[in-house]
Amino acid sequence: MKHPLKQHIEEIIKLTEEEFDFILSHFEKTTKRKHQYILQEGETADKEYWVVKGCLKSYYLDENGKEHILQFGMENWWITDYESFVKQSKSKINIDCIEDCELLYITFENREKLTRELHKMERFWAKKSKFGRIALQNRILSLLKNSSKERYQLLLEQYPKLFQRVPKKLIASYLGVSRETLSRLNS
Repeated sequence: MKHPLKQHIEEIIKLTEEEFDFILSHFEKTTKRKHQYILQEGETADKEYWVVKGCLKSYYLDENGKEHILQFGMENWWITDYESFVKQSKSKINIDCIEDCELLYITFENREKLTRELHKMERFWAKKSKFGRIALQNRILSLLKNSSKERYQLLLEQYPKLFQRVPKKLIASYLGVSRETLSRLNS
């Protein structure tokens, strides 16, 4: 059976077994419990995570302590604070586990080394980055032009499993609506 990370990478680039073994040697496995942080505001994001199993959230806490969800991360998704990771600066966001998680991570140093030594991976991450920018642009446009009902329907269509795994309070935060509004949208 093919390793899930190899399967994921091969959606974009083809790999030999030797190349994948080399790639995998740059990753570490970790498990985290529900509610456990993988990154807290003020820390430097020195790891990028690939979700093997579980669900995470990245979020910003405003000055009133209100949580604003930026991203969810489920199986086959990548998650980190990308500004902090790329610039090796202090994080502005938090990332924690909504469920118990199994993760693979690559450190900033290992990712830099891997892209220097295996140019295919540079192409892989460039393409993943482009897809991420497209998704972010679509999210911003949706927030600007769609009603809360339309944003809810779009999220439900794109990620139906998210609604079974994530508390409604977090879905509301992601959509930029109150919990009460989400309940009305859901009825």
